[in-house]
Amino acid sequence: MTEIATASTPGLGQPEWESSLRLAGRRVTKQRLTVLRAADSAPHLDAEHIWQTATAELPELTLQSVYTILADLTALGLLRKIDPTSGPARYETRVGDNHHHAICIRCGRIEDIDCAVGHAPCLEPSSSSMQILHAEVTFSGICADCAAQDSAVPHPVPEDFTPPHRNTTQGES
Repeated sequence: MTEIATASTPGLGQPEWESSLRLAGRRVTKQRLTVLRAADSAPHLDAEHIWQTATAELPELTLQSVYTILADLTALGLLRKIDPTSGPARYETRVGDNHHHAICIRCGRIEDIDCAVGHAPCLEPSSSSMQILHAEVTFSGICADCAAQDSAVPHPVPEDFTPPHRNTTQGES
């Protein structure tokens, strides 16, 4: 399949989608555009949520059709597929900038993380004989909402807990 070169700015719009589809030799169909709009309506949606959003505009669209369209649009580079370690794959229209993701291990929330240096340093590995085309960096952690819930709920201290020994030889009291 032909991958379309896309702009490095998030959120290509419908004119760019139509042009990209035509350049790839694909027909511009209401189904493809509806799925793209649904995926663009909120970041990091799974296929079922994209389908639910899309059926508000196109009620006859089936979930299987959405999966087929998502696979095609991902192969074309109009969508980016995110495969978290748990839960369903997610999709986003922010493509072409090689940004990364942080995923909460409690609730599954996904946040975009821009490259720290600003120019995809991860595409230059320290050692490899391969020509690197794409890098996927995923940070795992706990989001602020889940952390706040954790701090609001007191955690019992086990009866056999012994605090670590403090080194008091350097003037600590």
